[in-house]
Amino acid sequence: MSVVVYPAMLDDSKNEKEVYTVIFPDVPGAISEGKGLGPAMANGSEALGAILFDVPKDQLPEPSEIESVKKDSPGKIVVPIFADLEKAKRQTKPATVKKNTTIPGDLAYLAEEAGINFSQTLTQALRKKLNV
Repeated sequence: MSVVVYPAMLDDSKNEKEVYTVIFPDVPGAISEGKGLGPAMANGSEALGAILFDVPKDQLPEPSEIESVKKDSPGKIVVPIFADLEKAKRQTKPATVKKNTTIPGDLAYLAEEAGINFSQTLTQALRKKLNV
């Protein structure tokens, strides 16, 4: 399991009461919100994982000391929030890309007649060849 923990600031001063914006001072772009502390923290965990899941471990931002963030953030709730980066990676749908390929015409004709999905077949063949 690859779990990271960062201090998060929860603030409802610019929202309706109990709707918290969640930001991570050490992880720009990891922003979320939630109605109530529990949902805000859960959503913050998801946002943190979504931003960091593909960052190499040696390049992860250094988390600030929580007491330092509390001191610099009067009026805000400051809590540690964790993210399971392996789980975030599994839940993140990888982007698809379009690739043009060239195959023999007779093979293309037979495959089309058989109703073969070219993208699915190529994906399966590449996974098998790459052992992934």
